[in-house]
Amino acid sequence: MRTPPLKRRAVGFGLVVVALSGSMVGCASSGDDTGQASGGGTYTIWDPYPQFEGGSAWARLLDKCGSGAGVTIKRTGYDTSDLTNKALLAAQQGNAPDVLIVDNPVVSTLAQAGVLTANDETKIDTSAIEPNLLGAGRIGGKTYGIPIGANTLALYYNKAVLKSAGVDAASVKDWASLTAALAKVTAAGKKGITFSAIGTEEGSFQFLPWFWGAGAGLTRLDSPEGVSAVSLWTDWVKKGYAPNSVLNNTQTTSWQEFATGKFAFGENGTWQLANAEKAGFDYGIIPIPGAHGGTAPAPTGGEFVTVPVQRKTGRYATSEKITACLTSTENLYTTDTTLSYIAPTNAVQTRQVAATPGLKVWVDAVHAAKARTGDDLGTKYPKISQPMWTAVQAALSGSKPPQAALSAAQSTAAAATR
Repeated sequence: MRTPPLKRRAVGFGLVVVALSGSMVGCASSGDDTGQASGGGTYTIWDPYPQFEGGSAWARLLDKCGSGAGVTIKRTGYDTSDLTNKALLAAQQGNAPDVLIVDNPVVSTLAQAGVLTANDETKIDTSAIEPNLLGAGRIGGKTYGIPIGANTLALYYNKAVLKSAGVDAASVKDWASLTAALAKVTAAGKKGITFSAIGTEEGSFQFLPWFWGAGAGLTRLDSPEGVSAVSLWTDWVKKGYAPNSVLNNTQTTSWQEFATGKFAFGENGTWQLANAEKAGFDYGIIPIPGAHGGTAPAPTGGEFVTVPVQRKTGRYATSEKITACLTSTENLYTTDTTLSYIAPTNAVQTRQVAATPGLKVWVDAVHAAKARTGDDLGTKYPKISQPMWTAVQAALSGSKPPQAALSAAQSTAAAATR
């Protein structure tokens, strides 16, 4: 089964290693002589939406924004991983696109490599954007680009399974009440919860709401709070509340398990809403609870619209106009609805909930969400994430107890991020 593009963008940033000699700051240019400060000419846009062909609503929007800025748009859609590589190489070769739309955790990589222009130079206005969603674009005291939308994680639940076990979804407020619900469900002969704990970034993406929801921080993986999060998952597997298959589950296979109708809960994201409607059973959605209540911070997925460094800085004014058009209130509403994203501004979120009240739980989850590369972690994040998912795998498989697994992970992460 083909991995859905939205799901890949949500977690699949896999920071690439490209052989680049020295800093690339200031070496990029548009590669042609058109489009000076006076406007006109052709502007290039690269995005991670290859599924949208010419004539699609997305392609028409790009053309509309180009026309509004007085230029012609030349657009190319790449797969996410290809786009990152091509952006780095294009900057090295001096032919970066004018506007680049990338998965949000990649922003720190490109900014640190000198590929992107900071907003204080491009004049991109982010004043209406939810502050937590800007986190992925903040590096070294500067902000790069603007989010076009966000997705994140919550808990889907099967209403019939909960009802048969005498569980009210509204009673799930924290870890204790969720674990109690799982105990009732399994005692009634049903299955508890499924999630993805695979040894890749997808596993870290799904683990982070529990890790952050315990109050843990990525700079100290083996804190008591971090250990409690790994212990929670480990106990669920030991008691049969979660299946052993979580060790190998991607978010897609985890969804497929939930879609059998046998599980009470499934951790997944906004990108599964269309599939949920086709599941054939009544479902609901609740936020992932924090250890002691409230909504746990889940990681944000989604893209940023950024402006790569150009030799001809006069092009930035037109690139800003294109970016402002793509992220305007009207265009965000249409685009984010199409992409199953929650908008990055309160005004558009309000419109989304008014049109589809069921989106409120996702809006609440996005309000509580955090950027994986936030807190100025930037390119340190993948060096922390890999030891973290390795520790989760070790604990769930029983090869190491949670404390030992996270202590080893912290040693590895600390050495890698010095």
